[in-house]
Amino acid sequence: MSNSSSSSSSGGIGFCGLLTVLFVGLKLTNVIAWSWLWVLSPIWISLAIAGLFLAAAFVLYLLAGR
Repeated sequence: MSNSSSSSSSGGIGFCGLLTVLFVGLKLTNVIAWSWLWVLSPIWISLAIAGLFLAAAFVLYLLAGR
């Protein structure tokens, strides 16, 4: 008998990462004339959404402890 186990690992750059790379490439080749704030917006928008989820989870944790 053989003990074979398969392990799959999901990882990689993701949608926001690809969008950021695309926007940076377009900015560096002068295709778009956006501010760097908007070019890097997929990063900070996803961080803001994650922060909101963490804040909501923390508030629910505090309320559940009462």
